[in-house]
Amino acid sequence: QVQLVESGGGLVQAGGSLTLSCAASGSTSSFNFIGWYRQAPGKQRELVASISSGGSRNYADSVKGRFTISRDNAKNTMYLQMNSLKPEDTAVYYCNAKKYTNWGTLIYDYWGQGTQVTVSS
Repeated sequence: QVQLVESGGGLVQAGGSLTLSCAASGSTSSFNFIGWYRQAPGKQRELVASISSGGSRNYADSVKGRFTISRDNAKNTMYLQMNSLKPEDTAVYYCNAKKYTNWGTLIYDYWGQGTQVTVSS
């Protein structure tokens, strides 16, 4: 069992920056997928950014050019650098780590507890 613990959320003015961290209690190098999701009040959880074990990164259109996802396997930590924040980025942000078999079957799916990001206008 791997535990994920997010940190770095908070209140920031529009145009500001925050960096979220997600520390894993075990090795992250074995995970095929690491991602950051967010959920705003009354809305569904959405995938914001992801990075594969091969280093391929994907971003939601709403954050492209502003957010950067990264992982440091040596520190078992993943990050989400958020720049040019907007009020619509306000949400609870969750980190997620998944491992699949070679045949694409999901075998591990870990989630952090979430960290609140509030962007004031």
